[in-house]
Amino acid sequence: MSEETNSAGKQGPPAGEAELRVRRIQEKLQQLLRQRDLLLKENGKLREELRQLQQGHSDQGLRLEQLQQQVEILKATKAAMSEGEKRALEKRLGQYIREIDRCITMLGE
Repeated sequence: MSEETNSAGKQGPPAGEAELRVRRIQEKLQQLLRQRDLLLKENGKLREELRQLQQGHSDQGLRLEQLQQQVEILKATKAAMSEGEKRALEKRLGQYIREIDRCITMLGE
């Protein structure tokens, strides 16, 4: 008989085959552990990137609020200005509006 028998008299796989199976399982386990480590590192990097993007989003929101307040203040003071001051103010307002639009675009991304 070429196959081994256990204490109950049943035949099982040869010892070499069992060792080969164990070795394959160990290799697969090592591969899974390596994949897990890589995924954990990637997850950490993605969490940090998300945190930075959220912070940038928050900063842009605050900047947008400030610019909107400045526009409101400038609109209120516009009535008491000369024509030259009004033109200069309109130019600055145009710049602020472009910057606000740029911020809105960035927030939408």
